[in-house]
Amino acid sequence: MSHALSDGPLAGLRVIDFTRVVAGPLTAQCLADLGADVIKVERPGSGDDTRQWPPYFKDADGEDVLGESVYIQVTNRNKRSITVDIRQPEGQALMKRLMGWADVFIENLKVGDLDRYGLSYDKVKDEHSHLIYCSVTGFGQTGPYAKRPGYDILAQGAAGLMSVTGEPDGLPMKVGVAVGDIQAGLHAAVAVLAAVHARTATGKGQWIDVSLLDCQAWGMINFASNYLNAGMVATRNGTAHPSVVPYQVFESRDGHVILGVTTDYQFAKFCECAGTSQWVTDDRFATTRARVENRAILVPLVAEVMATRDTADWVAALEEAGVSCGPVNRIDQAFQDPHLLAREMIVEMDHGDDRVAQPARSPAYPVKLSETPASYRRPAPTLGQHSREILHDLGYDDGEIAALRENGAI
Repeated sequence: MSHALSDGPLAGLRVIDFTRVVAGPLTAQCLADLGADVIKVERPGSGDDTRQWPPYFKDADGEDVLGESVYIQVTNRNKRSITVDIRQPEGQALMKRLMGWADVFIENLKVGDLDRYGLSYDKVKDEHSHLIYCSVTGFGQTGPYAKRPGYDILAQGAAGLMSVTGEPDGLPMKVGVAVGDIQAGLHAAVAVLAAVHARTATGKGQWIDVSLLDCQAWGMINFASNYLNAGMVATRNGTAHPSVVPYQVFESRDGHVILGVTTDYQFAKFCECAGTSQWVTDDRFATTRARVENRAILVPLVAEVMATRDTADWVAALEEAGVSCGPVNRIDQAFQDPHLLAREMIVEMDHGDDRVAQPARSPAYPVKLSETPASYRRPAPTLGQHSREILHDLGYDDGEIAALRENGAI
C-alpha cells in the first residue's frame, strides 16, 4: 500500500487503528501526523461513536449533516477508513490480513472482547510475531478492575484528580477536557515508538498494555510524590498551587488574570509592580515557605491589589518585570490569539464530504520538528471512505469485495 505514504519521520510505518472515541484514536493520529500510514477500522453502518456526537458540520443551507460530527475531526486526521464486522468469519479473516500488513495494531475494546473473535494478542502473536499490539483500556489487562468499562471521568475520579480539582468548599470536579484519555493516548504513542525501536534489535513485536487509570495516576506528579514520600493528602485549592503563593487566578478590574509567582525574586518583582514593596521585608511573606504558611493572609491582600487594574495592564507590566502572568481566555479568544496563530496551531482542510459546505479545522500537531515536520494530508475520513481502495491493496478482487459486502463483513 502506497497511497498514504509521506516524507514524515514515520513514513513507511503501517498502523491499524481499531479504536474509538478519544484515547486510541489520538494515539493513532499522533503517528499519522508524523507520517505513518494509518487505517481506521470501524463498525459498518455506525462507525466510531463520536461520528454521532453533536455539534455537526453544516450543509449549504446551514442544516446539520448528520453523522458528520465535528468531534471526529480532532483525533482522526490523516487516516483512511474501512468498515469491518468482526462478528463475521470473513471479517475476522480480513482483520488478520490487515494485521499481516501492519506494523502496529491499536485497539481499545473491553478486556477479553477480541479473544471471542480470535483477534486477541495471544491468538495472533504466533502468526504475526512482528506485530506491535497496543491495548488501551480504562483499567488495564490485569488487576481487580480490569473487566470494568473505562471512561475518562472514572480515571480522573479513581486516580484522585477530581479530589484536588475545584474550589475548597465545592464539589469534586473533573478537568474540562478528557485529560485521562489524552494522557493515555500520548503515553500509548510513546510506547508504540519504543516498541518499534526495540523491534529493530529483536525482530519481534510485543504487547503494550495502556490503562487510563495508570496514566492518570502517573499524571498526579507532585500530589502523588507529596503523599508517597511525605504522607500529605492534597485537597482542593481552586486554581491555587499547594507549594507556592501567590500562584492562581485573581479578579482584575475587567476580568481575570493569572499570577504565577514561584520564587522570592519573582515575588519582589511583583511587589515592585504592585506598589507593595513592604511585603518583601514582611517576615510573613519574605520566603516561599512563609508565603505558603500565611496563604490565608497574603492571598486576600494580593486579590485587593489585582482588582485595581485591567488584565491587559497587569500582563504588560508583569511581563516586563519577568513575572509569570497571563489572561484567562475563552476558547474563541485562545484560537484567535496572535501567538497561537503565529505558531500555526490551526489546520484547515477540505472536509471531503460533498454535503459539507465548510472546511474541516482542527488543532495542529503541537511539536515543531525542524527537519521532518508533521504533515496534514487528509481530514478525518468519512465512514468506510477507503474500503475498496484498502481491500484492493490487500489483494482482494472486485468479486471478493462484492461477496464481503453481500454477507455484511464490510
